[in-house]
Amino acid sequence: MTWEWTGEGGGHNVKMEEGPAGLDSGAAVAEAGTTYEYTFEEGDAGISKYFCEPHKALGMKGAVAVGGDVATVEVGGGGGGSNLPSVPDSAKALGVATSFAMVATLGLAYFFMKYGGDYEIDE
Repeated sequence: MTWEWTGEGGGHNVKMEEGPAGLDSGAAVAEAGTTYEYTFEEGDAGISKYFCEPHKALGMKGAVAVGGDVATVEVGGGGGGSNLPSVPDSAKALGVATSFAMVATLGLAYFFMKYGGDYEIDE
């Protein structure tokens, strides 16, 4: 199996998650045209899972099915927005509350500027 770097998206590497211990391309590389080759052996039959260390949190993971009769599962992938990280509900609530507070502040400022009372001191 050969992995080839495109030079896009920063540095990448291939690290073993589940599978043969030798599957490791080393430090992340960003140079286009860089390749990493790994030959799976007979004893590696099954699913070998790997990931890109700098981008693991973004879901940059993969798997290789080794052998003739390996059960696989369709997981999608390929980008296009389906693999974007989701925004937690607490962050959404904070955004809504902050927007409301800003609108309320601007509304009150407008009201006081337009209809505010006379602040001069009468003697």
